[in-house]
Amino acid sequence: MAAPVTDAGEFESWLNDRLDSLDVDREVYGAYILGVLQEEESDEEKDDALQGILSAFLDEETVADICKQIIKQWTEWRSRSAAKKDADDAEVQAIASMIEKQAQIVVKHKEVSEESKKRKEALLAQYATVTDEEDTEAEEEEPTSGNHFPTNEKSLFKNTNVEEVMNRQKQKRDQAREDAQKKKETDKMQREKDKLAKQDRKEKEKKRTQKGERKR
Repeated sequence: MAAPVTDAGEFESWLNDRLDSLDVDREVYGAYILGVLQEEESDEEKDDALQGILSAFLDEETVADICKQIIKQWTEWRSRSAAKKDADDAEVQAIASMIEKQAQIVVKHKEVSEESKKRKEALLAQYATVTDEEDTEAEEEEPTSGNHFPTNEKSLFKNTNVEEVMNRQKQKRDQAREDAQKKKETDKMQREKDKLAKQDRKEKEKKRTQKGERKR
């Protein structure tokens, strides 16, 4: 399964406009089509799934062209998004590297300060002038943090968040698929009703015509 996409705003906007131009309900089928594009791995699988959705509204030749357009737009959008993500990652890496260098400078300064402090304490101890106040100050300088989490707890927290996001996205896609299927069945039933009504009108018109000819 392809990695889920959390923000497809640019492509989704294009897709909604395209569905509107085809008189296809964007609210129902837009999310369904987006889910298909995310889940299916190959272009062939995407094309088969899209034709299954849109064949109810378009003729065979038109639906093939529309499916190709959708897949092409999706592929181009993914390429642009990947390039932007790489650029963003490079920027983040540069910032992280800068922060790391600054942290190293701070640590080095702290080490020098600690060494100087030890020399001072040794000198004071030699003359027996180390005070309780200096001991208290040394204890206060020890790093403490009420927000410290072990590494494994951080990883567990991060993995839990990712899993929750993935589950919500899957539920959203499943709901979109269910809504689209219901809409498709409803549309099919309506078309059948329209077809029967049209045939009924033709039959009635035919009978009126025959009745009028008999009177003449």
